[in-house]
Amino acid sequence: MPSLRLLLLLLVALAAALAPGLRGAAPSPVKGSLVAAETAVQAGRPVTVALRLQHDPHWHTYWLNPGTGLPTTLAWQLPPGWTAGPILWPAPLLLRDKTGNIVGHGYEGDLLLPVVLTPPATLEGFAVELKAKADWLMCETICVPGGAAVSLTLPVAGATPAADPQWGPRLAETLARLPRTDDGWRVAAVREGAAVRLTVFPAGPGAPRDPGALRFFDADNRVVYDVDQAVTPAPGGGFTLALKLDPTTPPDVARLTGVLTAANGFRADGTLPGLTVDAPLVAAAAPDGSKSAGNASTPAAPAAAPLAGTLFLAFVGGLILNLMPCVFPVLGLKVLGFVEQAGRQRARVAMHGLVFTAGVLVSFWTLAGALALLRAGGDQLGWGFQLQSAPFVYGLAVLLLVFALNLSGLFEFGLAATAVGGDLQSKGGFGGSFFTGVLATVVATPCSAPFLAPALGAALTVPPLESFLLFTAIGVGLSAPYLGFSAFPDLVRFLPRPGAWMETFKQLMAFPLYGTVGYLVWVLAAQTSEEGFLHLLLSLVVVAFAVWLYGRWTAPEARPRRPRAAMAAVIVGGTLSLWFGWPRAVPAPGAGTADVTWEAWSPEAVERLRAEGRVIYVDFTARWCATCQTNKRLVFGSAEVRRVFAARRVATLRADWTNRDPRITAELARYQRSAVPFNVIWQPGRAEPILLPELLTPGIVLDALGR
Repeated sequence: MPSLRLLLLLLVALAAALAPGLRGAAPSPVKGSLVAAETAVQAGRPVTVALRLQHDPHWHTYWLNPGTGLPTTLAWQLPPGWTAGPILWPAPLLLRDKTGNIVGHGYEGDLLLPVVLTPPATLEGFAVELKAKADWLMCETICVPGGAAVSLTLPVAGATPAADPQWGPRLAETLARLPRTDDGWRVAAVREGAAVRLTVFPAGPGAPRDPGALRFFDADNRVVYDVDQAVTPAPGGGFTLALKLDPTTPPDVARLTGVLTAANGFRADGTLPGLTVDAPLVAAAAPDGSKSAGNASTPAAPAAAPLAGTLFLAFVGGLILNLMPCVFPVLGLKVLGFVEQAGRQRARVAMHGLVFTAGVLVSFWTLAGALALLRAGGDQLGWGFQLQSAPFVYGLAVLLLVFALNLSGLFEFGLAATAVGGDLQSKGGFGGSFFTGVLATVVATPCSAPFLAPALGAALTVPPLESFLLFTAIGVGLSAPYLGFSAFPDLVRFLPRPGAWMETFKQLMAFPLYGTVGYLVWVLAAQTSEEGFLHLLLSLVVVAFAVWLYGRWTAPEARPRRPRAAMAAVIVGGTLSLWFGWPRAVPAPGAGTADVTWEAWSPEAVERLRAEGRVIYVDFTARWCATCQTNKRLVFGSAEVRRVFAARRVATLRADWTNRDPRITAELARYQRSAVPFNVIWQPGRAEPILLPELLTPGIVLDALGR
């Protein structure tokens, strides 16, 4: 493919040479010039120059890997003995069209593309002229090849040249902000079939707490460019990006290379907007826990510390569960119950504490096992990386919202489970202690359920072993006070008395869950359409209304029939809200076009089809034209358009201008056009075709066919 890309660049360069004549006197929306960091050159001393591209508003050019489009190139014409280095690419931007679709990787505004030139050891004359032919592809709603012959004359100096007062500081700033590796961050890449998990985590004190929005730009064109990349927190303060690989990516690709950008920068002062990524691409662990040979290079040591930190936080979370209003009063009472059952024999009291802990751990392990089975089933169904699934993220957001509303006091879980728990507590001996542990986890402490929701979400995104360790840590945290007070029962008198402060604490704990819901909604905003996102937000409002109604109608003072009506309202309201807000799959680019058969355009093909009395649809397009791809997706993704085309036997011709074609160039010039997209419809009996606008919809095409 490199030779094909080189050919494309050469053809675009030729097209750029012809384009000014086709565009007439209209100024180019992107202007190129050459600037230098210093006011002179010195023999043998490298000098930094830069191609300056000034983009008109809404226009852009492309990066090293454009996604769609072609990168900017420089062909140098230097004096003898001079050498030129490659373009030093600044961190790219994610380019989107007016409808929000991703159209590539590139640049806008006033851009400098630095290049280091090295003169020979000796220089003759008083000045040197540095010349180059610059070529670029510039796009707004249309794409036009552009280019300029740029040059710069600099005097030859015997001493160290001074910095250019205008361009020296700016070029120095550009060079300082170029992507590079940094000791404050580490990266690791794991391949899972057609997906890659790219994890970046801080490894030094200079790393900021919040680098902001992250985006990976692949240098080798192996990562699909036009999909959003879900970002999730990773252990140790890091972040994991979910990347989708191109289906043609070979299975033996050894490394992931590119640039990872951060909206706030990777340094605390914001001076590093992009990290250079060159990481081993290792295979994910097999179901039996084995790894491929390539995993020997995986940085295992940095991952151990985040896991330990996560387990510590899980343990603290288990301790916090004991402060819930429905758990805390049980603490002292159950320890006193242990003492009474054991006749104040310390060893027997401690044994009751251990049996209670066993009940807690068995309950948590049961939950962890159920989630492991759920995850296994999900993997077989092709979930892949769960947070890439919009339905999964949406379901988790709804679950956390319901739990947060419960903590805020909007409703309470039913008391029937607590009554069952009371029967279990009344059992004597070690059996009673064991079932009390089960009760503390599952039955008599329903208000602890919201704190299990984050664990459930984590359990579906970490390996099964880590999931079991996570739930074990929570269980040990929940059991720790019982064990401590069982070993030293006299300490019970030092416990604070239950009171109103506990309800305040419970409500305060709702706000971290609300924050998590907000984060998940932010993720969903990148996984759904604008209309689907609005439906999603409204459905969350309906969920909140349904649980509020449930809380009002199940209050102790409610009428006897109200609880049944409340449950019915929750079921109906919940079903409607989930149906209304459930994220729908977004059709992939080009979806729906399989029913349309395209023939290559030529003037002869048009004449032949017109002689047959056929309606002809001609699409002047190019692979590097993002608007062209959007038009095809919108128009031929419509079932009505495909039905009408089939019913009227519309002949479809494609004039592919990806490579320079003089006949297509001449045909465009015939209609005073010099860029794509351009679409026409030939109707039988008409001398001239119907010209369609640059941006198309199914309605526009159907209206033109009906003329």
